[in-house]
Amino acid sequence: MSTSSVLIIILGLIFSPVAVADIGWEEDGWLNTNLVQERLNNGDEFGCYAIPGLSWNADPGAVASECRNYIEQRTDASLWGENPISTYTPAGLSMAQHQIISKQGFAVHGDLNGLDYTAWHNSTDVPIDLWDWYNLGRRGGSLEQIIGSVDDVQNAVEEGGLVNLYWIGRVNEATIRHDSAIEDYISDDADAWLTTWGQAWSYWAKSKCYEFDHSVTSQGDNYVIHFQSLLKEQCTELLPERWNVPITWVIDLGESELLNVTLNDEPLANIATQRHTQEGYFKSPNQYLHLSVLDESSVNITVDSQEYDIKAIAEFWNNHSSAITIAAHETSDLFKWSKRFVDQDNLVFTWLVQPRVVDGDADWLPYAAVGIGATAVLTMLLVLKREGLGPLAKNQTQ
Repeated sequence: MSTSSVLIIILGLIFSPVAVADIGWEEDGWLNTNLVQERLNNGDEFGCYAIPGLSWNADPGAVASECRNYIEQRTDASLWGENPISTYTPAGLSMAQHQIISKQGFAVHGDLNGLDYTAWHNSTDVPIDLWDWYNLGRRGGSLEQIIGSVDDVQNAVEEGGLVNLYWIGRVNEATIRHDSAIEDYISDDADAWLTTWGQAWSYWAKSKCYEFDHSVTSQGDNYVIHFQSLLKEQCTELLPERWNVPITWVIDLGESELLNVTLNDEPLANIATQRHTQEGYFKSPNQYLHLSVLDESSVNITVDSQEYDIKAIAEFWNNHSSAITIAAHETSDLFKWSKRFVDQDNLVFTWLVQPRVVDGDADWLPYAAVGIGATAVLTMLLVLKREGLGPLAKNQTQ
């Protein structure tokens, strides 16, 4: 046996996948508790970040599939939909790899991952096509103390569009403090829709495929406009991942006086000052009625004239000109990450979750595996030496 042949065998053993230990992981037990329901009730979303031991670059489909199963087996992704549709993706993936991830049900890929197609990298970067959402922008900076700036967030909100803040709550055992000034601004002052990646995408997706039904009937001296946003099969087949979130329809009432609005024969809430996604309505001074309803909800609008016109779908829910999302990257312990916000119901998070590595830190496992492999190789070389073979033999046959 030649020296080169033996070296090839040795290198093959050292760098073979079987010589590298699989990194084990354990679930975040808080995903199976009432804490999850509390976060869902707050409007939060659960999306994907990563799976230890699997590589986005090597096999993005495997990561997406495993991470989707990890979420679905433990919690709903949102109050508006069970299926997870948002995921982190690293820089460097090709469009083909992003399409593979999309086939696993993930419609939103974020953020700043380097693709040419983009969504909301600035206030005018309005998404046009589905693949624009494969590169969701990061706007407004970070929620982290020192790194984040309330001025950056405020400027982004005032510019308009979707403002997507970045946040990581812990690094190993160290807690990363959030900026209280940013928290206060979002909670108390920001004139924006407080939402998540999946809600924002689902709202946008509705504007790409929709139908509605309307009619008017007389009722004494008044008129009742009957309105319904339809859920059509062709739209659900085109966008099966979409959640049924309330969509804001703009209806011009002309000179009509608005007398009453009911949803499924119950009074509909006036949501003029609301920033959290819900069904409701408000009328602006220009006589535009902004009606936010789920698909298939039946709405009756009582007015004193039969003059009206269905104008459009508003860009953002409740006709806000800006929307704010906060993406919590690398969330492996929901309790530790969310406990500081237990009394804060105005901040809405997109929790990008991942399991914990076994024992909290298994970075040594691959090195241990290589060490074991190297020991095995050395033992083999010593055996070959006794047979007069291999690089350790005194008389090497070439």
